[in-house]
Amino acid sequence: MSAQATEKKPKKSAEALARNASSIQAVLDVMAQLRNPNGGCPWDIEQTFATIAPYTIEEAYEVADAIERNDMPALKEELGDLLFQVVFHARMAEEQGAFDYADVAQALADKMIERHPHVFGEAGDGRTAEQQTVAWETLKAEKRAAKGVTSLLDDVAMALPALQRAEKLTKRAARINFDWPNSTEVLAKLDEELAELKAAEASGDQDHIVEEMGDILFVMANLARKLQVDPEEALRRANAKFTRRFQYIEAKLAEQGRIGPQPLDDMEALWVEAKRAEKASQTRP
Repeated sequence: MSAQATEKKPKKSAEALARNASSIQAVLDVMAQLRNPNGGCPWDIEQTFATIAPYTIEEAYEVADAIERNDMPALKEELGDLLFQVVFHARMAEEQGAFDYADVAQALADKMIERHPHVFGEAGDGRTAEQQTVAWETLKAEKRAAKGVTSLLDDVAMALPALQRAEKLTKRAARINFDWPNSTEVLAKLDEELAELKAAEASGDQDHIVEEMGDILFVMANLARKLQVDPEEALRRANAKFTRRFQYIEAKLAEQGRIGPQPLDDMEALWVEAKRAEKASQTRP
């Protein structure tokens, strides 16, 4: 690496570097003791990659939730929980002689340097963010080819939420022009799929209904991509909006001493009231 590239690195004091190293080692030591057959935690000892994986996914979502709420204390805590998941997996791999935490960290550093030649190369090449995205995807494609991955879709993670995976699958297919030219045509496809769902419902064939419902969701994910909308984020916002308005209904009913099922018309009126209250609060200076 050139002197110029080195100068671009943020400088840290020896004290800060030592503190970082000490903090990381402390977590590694805690994890090693938790997995120690002599005096460790029985629950931690019996875990495997497969049993821990759901917790890893859950912690990633909790990080996203803290960011959504702009809760910095919670974000610090959730990032720690997510880091612990990395440490947990690395420790289990170390016990099997596969790799350890240092290997994970070094591989990450090497990959980031390799994929950012405009930052760590001999000189900055003046790439825009868009150009860097293209270069990043090109390099990843080369890596996939080197691993013997032949399909564009082969390494789209199966564990992704289905809606997010659908968006990624269509994005990959679009790289070789297998894509609708605009959102208008996707909307037309959505109308077609809705008609097919109505026909499936009329037939009473549950398997057919499931298939057509899946087609609609898949088209919706594709439409979100065409509109440059993250479908997961859009649905999270819709979930949050529903939660706020439904809890408004619950609170109003509780004020009236009404518990349990209520007439739908009464609850619908409160729903409209909640919408109005939200819009009024959003328009206030």
